[in-house]
Amino acid sequence: MRTFARMLATLVALSLFVPAAALAAGAITSVEGMTSTIFQHGQSSFSGIGLRVQVHPTQLIQNVTLMPTLEYWRNTSNISSFGIESTRKDATMGVDARYDFPHQGLRPYVGAGIALHFLSNRVDAPSLGLNDATDSMIKGGLSLLGGVTFGIAGKLSNLIELKYHHVPDQSQLKINWGLSYGL
Repeated sequence: MRTFARMLATLVALSLFVPAAALAAGAITSVEGMTSTIFQHGQSSFSGIGLRVQVHPTQLIQNVTLMPTLEYWRNTSNISSFGIESTRKDATMGVDARYDFPHQGLRPYVGAGIALHFLSNRVDAPSLGLNDATDSMIKGGLSLLGGVTFGIAGKLSNLIELKYHHVPDQSQLKINWGLSYGL
């Protein structure tokens, strides 16, 4: 709960500045919703969700968009024979810069970004003397991404993306699939 409160407080603080900056930088051109499959070293894969908007800055390079992004995942593991349960969460707030290659049909893109990761861990292992032990932290991270978008109908497009988050001791690889609605 503390992680969510920290993220909400940061989001509120940033929201005081972002709308004016977004309007000054350019127009919001689309909204994207994503689902993710996440892979971390030594862990099984698990799922997450994401939401982002594309802002086309009028002052920057042609075909470059900025994408304020919110992402979230949660993974619960059980070792039932020992009565151990652990839950890990990552609520991410960041911004990516994306270059769209000028193609018709399949439109490839590459990008990079920065983010704050609001991480939390909870372990419940009564057999080890841990009863709902929790730990949370905020870490900065960098990301690289690449993918393709392709139109479905009208202003609706699909996207398939590979995104790598480098976060100290928490790096993750994501396969994102989503829908983009052009405004």
